[in-house]
Amino acid sequence: MVDRDRPEDDQVADGAAARWVERPRFLRYWMPAPPTVGKSEHQRGDCGRRIDDDAAPELACLRGVLAAGLLNAAARRAEDLGISAERVLIQWGVIDEDAYLSRLAGHLGIPLIDLTLIPRADCPLPDHQIAAAARAGVIPLRQHGELSHVVAPTVRFPARALCRRRAKWPTAPLRLTSAAALQHFLEQHGRVAIGRSAAFGLRRRWPMLSASTGERSATLWRQRLLRCALVTGGLAGVPWFAPAATATLLALWFIGFAGLRLIAGLWPIRPPRRRLRRLDETLPVYTLVAALYREAGTVADLVAALEALDYPHEKLDIILVLEPNDLATRAALARLKPRPHLRVLIAPPFGPQTKPKALNYALAFARGEILAVYDAEDRPEPGQLRAALDAFDQHGPATGCVQASLSIDNLTHSWLSRTFLAEYAGQFDLVLRGMTALRMPLPLGGTSNHFRVSVLRAVGGWDPFNVTEDADLGFRLARFGYGAAAFASTTFEEAPITLRNWLPQRTRWMKGFIQTWLVHMRHPLRLWREIGGRGIATLNLLVAGNVVTALAYPVLLGIVAIAAAGQVVPLPDWLQPERPAALHHLAFLTGYVATIVVGLAGLARRRRLRLAPVLLLTPLYWLCLSAAAWRAVWQFVWSPHYWEKTTHGVARRAQSPGSRQASATDSASDRRRPRRTSV
Repeated sequence: MVDRDRPEDDQVADGAAARWVERPRFLRYWMPAPPTVGKSEHQRGDCGRRIDDDAAPELACLRGVLAAGLLNAAARRAEDLGISAERVLIQWGVIDEDAYLSRLAGHLGIPLIDLTLIPRADCPLPDHQIAAAARAGVIPLRQHGELSHVVAPTVRFPARALCRRRAKWPTAPLRLTSAAALQHFLEQHGRVAIGRSAAFGLRRRWPMLSASTGERSATLWRQRLLRCALVTGGLAGVPWFAPAATATLLALWFIGFAGLRLIAGLWPIRPPRRRLRRLDETLPVYTLVAALYREAGTVADLVAALEALDYPHEKLDIILVLEPNDLATRAALARLKPRPHLRVLIAPPFGPQTKPKALNYALAFARGEILAVYDAEDRPEPGQLRAALDAFDQHGPATGCVQASLSIDNLTHSWLSRTFLAEYAGQFDLVLRGMTALRMPLPLGGTSNHFRVSVLRAVGGWDPFNVTEDADLGFRLARFGYGAAAFASTTFEEAPITLRNWLPQRTRWMKGFIQTWLVHMRHPLRLWREIGGRGIATLNLLVAGNVVTALAYPVLLGIVAIAAAGQVVPLPDWLQPERPAALHHLAFLTGYVATIVVGLAGLARRRRLRLAPVLLLTPLYWLCLSAAAWRAVWQFVWSPHYWEKTTHGVARRAQSPGSRQASATDSASDRRRPRRTSV
């Protein structure tokens, strides 16, 4: 695995990057154990008993302001969830955060502070530690020679912990502010530091693990010309001097790619053990991140789908990351009702404008122990977060990521969307599950990845310069010694319904596979030591094989066609194949059989066998894949980091389980919420 202590593994450009994961010393005081409240004997089973101020000191400031029954209900709900009770009241909409903080400040004798009036010079926190302060909800402040701490109660450091700290140290110099105000302050003054870390952090720490090509234009042009020469030589020169050997190698690669998919797709999958439903008190804070661009028409549906998840809203941390120039999506979000568990971040204008850079920026602010990534059109099944936690438990602490299945719910528009469903059913329901059983690295899907946040930060987050950051991250996790596993829960997506929309998406995937293969094959022997033979096979046969087989398909098709034509009419000598085409026939047969068998098995698992006839269009679909692959090669030479946007919201979609539940009821973990009370 990658040794983070070796200089060649951790090549750092400057001191700030070296301290990228350093924990600020002052946070050791402000980061206690997660606040949980155990049920005492006299409280168990006594729903009508008043919760005293010792058990819920954060509610003392509201005694006499809100009804006692309401406060007791909030305290019991907080006890069930293992959180501080003010989060429940704010989530219910009974009181907003600013009103609560005003009451709390008066009760504890802590002054409120307006951070908009505080200059950056008054905060002695170094730029590289701002992200840690944002997650903790605490920053130091030095004014007139005196040091104080500004605290914003959050789920990480709630009002209950603050009340108990205040009781223990009543003279500690503290200031209060809201989480939104603190985030605004840190974004305003730490945007450059956090943004540059999001865009260039991986390249600074481990440049050999990044697909970055450098920043200076002269260097870029030299690299483009070099890539162009290598690609031209590889695609034209080698086949010219060794046509038979090249065709044989392509056929063998084709067979290896199809054979590995067939083995993984048919590998016996052990059903997951049935587990008891987790107590809400034991659930961790869960961060859900979606990077959005020009999604004004889908963002409301996304928020509804995420809120339909069977998870306490008080323990959700939803982050939507927008691009600076995306005013339409920002306006659509502004029209939605404010939610205490939802935050909006604006991605920094540094580096490439890609989804992984936006995800890295959100990672700096994530408060949860587990983080899941979703796309704008996603509709996850309601139980997915709990299923992911069960999968982490099942596969052990060395598992850094679990991948949910993806499926398509717009099937009536075109043969492309139906083919997409068969492809996804085979890949996510069978192949990735089989690879999990075979202990192989997973080329992750771009959505519904669930990560341990500590692991994600340890491996450097996503590569902003790789346009299939998901597949790349799956192999980087393996190189650091962490596993990934597929688990049985589904996220429903919208498939492209026209070639005009499908081609850019598949081009981006193919280009990213090229980047991923080149990044991880820079030192093959070292890679072998880190991920072993199975990992090497996965990278070369599945990731590189996806591209090579798509590029080779027209070539092999031409060889087979020429051989077939030679059986009917005499051909000139220069058209005669140098070797029998039996190997190429076998390559086609293996490819078709693997695609159809895995697709049929996946459709059967999805109970969609009525769509099986679409698999007869596999030869046509492969021609489309070939067009995307050749287009990806061109883009890799001239615009390797360009992110082609996939348009969403253009198809009428079936109603998924998550949306049905959202329309019928609130999340199963949320109870009826009282009406808002003026304070």
